[in-house]
Amino acid sequence: MDYIKNKIIARKIIVLKTIDSTNNYAMEKLRAKNGKITEGTVIITKKQTAGRGQTSNVWESEPGKNLTFSIILYPFFIEPSQQFLFNKAISLGIIDFLKKVFPDADLKIKWPNDIYVGNKKIAGILIENIIKGKEFSCSVAGIGLNVNQMKFNKNISNPVSMKQIGKKNYAIDKCLENLCLQIEKRYLQLKNGSHKKINSDYLDSLFRYKQLHYFRYKNKKINAKITGVSDYGELLLTGENNKKLKCIFKEVDYIL
Repeated sequence: MDYIKNKIIARKIIVLKTIDSTNNYAMEKLRAKNGKITEGTVIITKKQTAGRGQTSNVWESEPGKNLTFSIILYPFFIEPSQQFLFNKAISLGIIDFLKKVFPDADLKIKWPNDIYVGNKKIAGILIENIIKGKEFSCSVAGIGLNVNQMKFNKNISNPVSMKQIGKKNYAIDKCLENLCLQIEKRYLQLKNGSHKKINSDYLDSLFRYKQLHYFRYKNKKINAKITGVSDYGELLLTGENNKKLKCIFKEVDYIL
């Protein structure tokens, strides 16, 4: 597959046999070309040797069984302070795709960037932004989606794949095409200024939203409810005695 007939995403596809990380490759290309890469270019590989998740996390993927790819986009139409909106749009695109495949599944976005089916992780996102001055220059959205993998490393606590849910194999190329289509719809929604819709849909899809659960906050176990996500991407919690908390990445963990 050389291209997909979308307006933006996947008009150009770079297929790599093996690479350490598609995000690394995309960022290197952007630096070498001074940001002049066709918007929507997808870099995809069958074998990613050092896939990365948020901060120091690693994304494990069996070669040829899953989708591991990155999308280069230029969301200059939003302010750098609004960059978590971009994260929301990408997350919702993945949710939209999976809902079409599994309409009855309990699909949620686990803050900040994982996609869950029930209490199991089916996809992860790593977004890296380049900000120049006060302007949004470009973004690389790295996506890992478990498609046909059946066995996972025992050190990974709660993975699940499309095949495990649907009890059948799924065509990788077709999944890429349909996933890119749904992400593009959300990206165009963002571009058209439909921020209220994106924010509303994100909260509707947020894992454990407004539910009382245990979390680990700064190495202490707390009982709290998620009440929202700030414009800057902080997770908002309300704990005991109505205590309000704003949590940044890695400051809080879900206790599943």
